[in-house]
Amino acid sequence: MVKPIGPICNLDCSYCFYLEKEAMYPGSHSFRMQKTLLDDFVRGYIESQPEGTREVHFAWQGGEPTLMGVDFFKLALEAQQRHARPGMEIHNALQTNGTRLDADWGNFLHEHQFLVGISVDGPEEVHDRYRFDKAGKGSYADVIRGIDVLRAAEVDFNTLTVVHHENAEDPVATYDFLKSLGSTFLQFIPIVEHDAVLESKTEQRPLGDSREEAGVKVALRSVQPEQWGRFLCGVFDRWLEVDDVGKIYVQHFDMQLGMVMGQPASVCVHSETCGRAVALEHNGDLYSCDHYVSPEYKLGNLAQVSLAEMLDSDAQREFGNAKRDTLPGACKRCKHLRFCWGACPKDRIRRTSDGEPGLAWLCEGYFEFYDHTLPVFQQMAECVRLGHPPRDYQQLTKIQEAVRIPRVDRSAGASSLRRGRNDPCGCGSGEKYKKCCGR
Repeated sequence: MVKPIGPICNLDCSYCFYLEKEAMYPGSHSFRMQKTLLDDFVRGYIESQPEGTREVHFAWQGGEPTLMGVDFFKLALEAQQRHARPGMEIHNALQTNGTRLDADWGNFLHEHQFLVGISVDGPEEVHDRYRFDKAGKGSYADVIRGIDVLRAAEVDFNTLTVVHHENAEDPVATYDFLKSLGSTFLQFIPIVEHDAVLESKTEQRPLGDSREEAGVKVALRSVQPEQWGRFLCGVFDRWLEVDDVGKIYVQHFDMQLGMVMGQPASVCVHSETCGRAVALEHNGDLYSCDHYVSPEYKLGNLAQVSLAEMLDSDAQREFGNAKRDTLPGACKRCKHLRFCWGACPKDRIRRTSDGEPGLAWLCEGYFEFYDHTLPVFQQMAECVRLGHPPRDYQQLTKIQEAVRIPRVDRSAGASSLRRGRNDPCGCGSGEKYKKCCGR
């Protein structure tokens, strides 16, 4: 994640964890990434890709990256084309609050096929509760105007919604609102503010009310574990109810279906290990993760060390493996371990029932989500294995009958139906014949 203007932003969202990073660079007169560093980064990022890589994805974040202006991103595109290997495709994603988008931005983003993420928390009264500008004015109207710019320019965009104590109580209204904006790709990020995060709040951006629970101080605006579970399940049920499978894509649902099918998690929060989603600051400093931008997690500076060397360093490898290696025993015994892996390390602030540290704040919420949705995702996965789209999950029995998968007991061995080693097994397990009864 590249932060070409560091933590500088035109908004002052009260729950933002990154604005305080400005204090790490005292005396800085400019937080703008310079052209030479930009070129060094683009070259180093492309060079660090394995041989045979056909696609390279750049993710521009902040702060607010549009403060750099269109011309900066034109330079980035020029550098990408200059350093790209023959036949390599370059893709760009831009995460923005949307308030500064205009026709020039719309034309540029459309021409160069940027995927744009827009931060919006819900209807005006919900969004403006925590997302306001430096003068304390709500940003909703400017965000909607920015979305209108993207729609007019036919720019692909998704929405990123921070889920907090208030909008978590109405998942259906939140989902329906995001759909009404024209968003077909939805991301939901739970806000969990605790301990050190809270201590960094300023008078301008106060913490607000908090409570202490089991020795941990948590902001009341944080989403509670049971709320998070109800929210995800509520969005899921609405998604099914209005028949949006295959029409609206929710990051958590896409990822869950993939994991049910044996694929690795597409989001670091739910990966077994982490450490590849590093954050590059405006001056070339590289940090282990944008949630760990602090001196002890600085991997080096791009001017002195290559990106590949920092990513593959012992320090970063240990950082990533710690996600798995520090799991409490209760997590290792959990039936949903392969979907969760203890969630994000930054939120492992609780103790298990037997007193072991390292339990995720949102544990019960994720557990409820998995219990509630797994039967449907398993049906969807079986549809995909049989060559049908996930939206056909309600017709699974008919699909199985149509492909003549006989219902026989596994103990009876292979079906009398002649089949090849790579055909679906006759017992109905969904496995290939060679890996099931064909053994």
